[in-house]
Amino acid sequence: MHVYEVRRRKDRRGFDLISHALPFGRLWYEDASAAVDYAKHSSRSHDAVICVYDEPGNELDELIFTGEG
Repeated sequence: MHVYEVRRRKDRRGFDLISHALPFGRLWYEDASAAVDYAKHSSRSHDAVICVYDEPGNELDELIFTGEG
């Protein structure tokens, strides 16, 4: 199972998509929905959990996807 976190960047210039499944550990996105879409797309053959957090670190949303594979 792949676990992804979408968090606001500390410099407030977009969002980080963070996961052990990513080749460099994190990717930068301008908006949170683009980060979630990438996580969904890259995990289509694996089960995945995508957690979206606000600036203080509170979980706003948790999305669970079942892979096609």
